[in-house]
Amino acid sequence: MAGVKPTDLAPTAAVKFFGAGTAACFADLITFPLDTAKVRLQIQGESKSSEGKMVVKYRGVFGTINTMVKTEGPRSLYNGLVAGLQRQMSFASVRIGLYDSMKQFYTRGTDNAGIGSRLMAGCTTGALAVAFAQPTDVVKVRFQAQVRGAEAEGVKRYSGTMDAYRTIARTEGIRGLWKGCGPNITRNAIVNCSELVTYDIIKELILQYNIMTDNLPCHFTAAFSAGFITTIVASPVDVVKTRFMNSTAGKYNSAINCAVTMMRNEGPKAFYKGFMPSFLRLASWNIVMFVTYEQIKKHVMRAQQSWESPI
Repeated sequence: MAGVKPTDLAPTAAVKFFGAGTAACFADLITFPLDTAKVRLQIQGESKSSEGKMVVKYRGVFGTINTMVKTEGPRSLYNGLVAGLQRQMSFASVRIGLYDSMKQFYTRGTDNAGIGSRLMAGCTTGALAVAFAQPTDVVKVRFQAQVRGAEAEGVKRYSGTMDAYRTIARTEGIRGLWKGCGPNITRNAIVNCSELVTYDIIKELILQYNIMTDNLPCHFTAAFSAGFITTIVASPVDVVKTRFMNSTAGKYNSAINCAVTMMRNEGPKAFYKGFMPSFLRLASWNIVMFVTYEQIKKHVMRAQQSWESPI
C-alpha cells in the first residue's frame, strides 16, 4: 500500500453514498432560491381571476425572486429547505452514490460499461431513490408553493416540516405522502440517465482525449453540460410532477390527467414553464454537487491512504 497513490484507490460504496448526500445538501443550500422560483413559475397558470383570466404574478426567474422578496420577505426563497435537505441526504445518496455500484452490477463487475448499462443503472437508482424519498419531495414542493405573509392569511397549509408530514398523512392518507410518485419516478429516471450518464460520458471523453486532467475544470465542464442536456429532456415531466404533487385532493385524477389539463388550458409552452430557473438551478446545482462530490471522494481516499501507510 505504501507505493500506491491516493488517486489509484477507488472510493468505497459507503464513501460514494455519504459523499453524494453531503455534496447534494451543500448544492441545495446554494441553489435553493432558484428551485423555489422554478416551482412558483411551474404552478403559475393554475389559478384564475374572477373574470376567468389567468393570473400572472411572476415573470422570469429574477423577476420571480424579486417579487417574492418584496411581497413575502427573503425567507420565502428558502421555504421547504429542511425538507429539501432531508430529501437530498436520502435521495442523492441513493441515486448518485449507488450509481457506480449499480453500473458494475449490470456489467457483472467489469469496467467496460456501455451506454445501455449506464442507462439501466441511472434508471434503477433514480427509481429506488424516489420510492425511498418521495415524502420529502412532496413536503418540499408544498412549502415552496406556499405563499408567506399577509397575502396568504387564512390559507397557510402547514406550520412546519413535521406538521406537513403529519397533516398530509392525516388528511390525504399515507398515499398522500407518495403523491406523484409515478411521474416523479419517470422524471428522475430521465433526470438520472441524462445527468449521470452525460456527466459520466463527457468526463470520460475529456480524460480519454487528454483535453483536461481529472481536476476541477474537467468536473465543471462535464457538470455544466449535464445540467443543460438534462433540463431540456426533463422539463415537461418536471412541470407535471410539480403541478400534481402540489394539487389539492381531487383536482387531477392522475398525472396524465394533469398533463392533459395543462395542454388544454395553457398549451404546449406550459410544459416548459420555469425553464430558465430550471436550467440555472440544475446547471449550478450540478456544478456545485459534482465538484464537491469529486473533492470529497479524493480527500477521503487521501485520508484513508495516510492512515494505512506505514510511518
